[in-house]
Amino acid sequence: MNQPVDSDLAFFAALDRRLVEAVRGIRMLDSLSWPAHLQYEFIERYRRGQGFLPEVPYRKRDYEDVRTELNDIQHEARFAADHPVGGYIRRTAESWEIATRMLDAAGTSEITQHSIRLFGRPGDALPGSDFHNLDAAEHFIALADELSQELATHEADYCLSAQIMQHELQERMDEFFVHHKVRVEIDPELTAKAAAGPTRIRLRSATAFSEYDRHQLLEHEAFVHSLTALNGREQPHLASMARNSPRITATQEGLATFAELITGSIDIGRMKRISMRILGIDKALDGADFIQVFEFFLASGQTDAEAFTSAARIFRGAPTTGGAAFTKDTVYLHGLLSVHTFFRWALKNRKLKLCRFLFAGKMTLHDVIVLEPWFDSGFIRAPLYLPPWVQRANGLAGMLAFSLFANKIRLDRVAAWDLNLGV
Repeated sequence: MNQPVDSDLAFFAALDRRLVEAVRGIRMLDSLSWPAHLQYEFIERYRRGQGFLPEVPYRKRDYEDVRTELNDIQHEARFAADHPVGGYIRRTAESWEIATRMLDAAGTSEITQHSIRLFGRPGDALPGSDFHNLDAAEHFIALADELSQELATHEADYCLSAQIMQHELQERMDEFFVHHKVRVEIDPELTAKAAAGPTRIRLRSATAFSEYDRHQLLEHEAFVHSLTALNGREQPHLASMARNSPRITATQEGLATFAELITGSIDIGRMKRISMRILGIDKALDGADFIQVFEFFLASGQTDAEAFTSAARIFRGAPTTGGAAFTKDTVYLHGLLSVHTFFRWALKNRKLKLCRFLFAGKMTLHDVIVLEPWFDSGFIRAPLYLPPWVQRANGLAGMLAFSLFANKIRLDRVAAWDLNLGV
């Protein structure tokens, strides 16, 4: 049952309803996506030695009325700037406003500055360390390259069709989401391998999926992206928690990638692909054009189709001539490391309940910390669904406890003979 709310919270709930209505119909990634046929055209011509810089016409709409409403919401929320719920609404409205300006700039180099405000850049520092995204990316790429030959002979070499993947995922959706219907569909226009919303998960057609892909899609797309959207829809007062506001992207993608990691669903090859995108963004910002970034991915071992998709992700909304980029893919690695740090912090500070609250909707790590009292009061509803690995609280605590201590061991001080425990 919904608890009665005081006048301040009722005011914020009304502001949140206005926010949700104002941004209805904004589809940021869809607005910047490339048509599927462009990949086939580019690869065919590139193979003939006729590579070209793709030109993508982006559909524009007038966001002035939306921005006026978002500015009004931010202004009204500022009157209660010290209230965490008001701060959450103000920050969310601000991120949507930045997103509309980014969409206005689609096709021009100006998109970069708005993208960086929302998603950061490759050189941003990682939380709690002196390292940057680029440092982490280079580490994982080097390790993946060192291990590639050793691990290649230990993996099963078979593929699943999109139709088989659809069938198997649909069975799991029906078993897990018992209060909602989540459809699994095949989309011939999808450029990514998969995309998830609250009521459907789309798979790219004519694509071969691996066993790792199956587990990754389940943990990443279904049990994080779809799950948090459905839980957000169950919120009685903050319906914005069901929406993918731009400011939550790093936490959402970090949480989804962390889910892959903690369930053993992520492989070193995927870690390399995520890391390569960060280097690709850095190259684009440094002046590399689409063909040069495409060839960078080709040289890393990706197929021409994979290299095109990787490069296209970086140039969504940006001129393909170089010097600009859509920087969203920096959030995967940055978000993963941030979420992992957050889970360890939560265990150390006896706050594991915050890890569960993080699935109650789409929010940032900061949000879930400052909004804790409103979870406790019932104003924000606890999650209806939790991923299986979060439900197993004792196992999660055991892994985090081990991680906290193991991270104190300095590998550069360990000699091979120190690991010999025999008598």
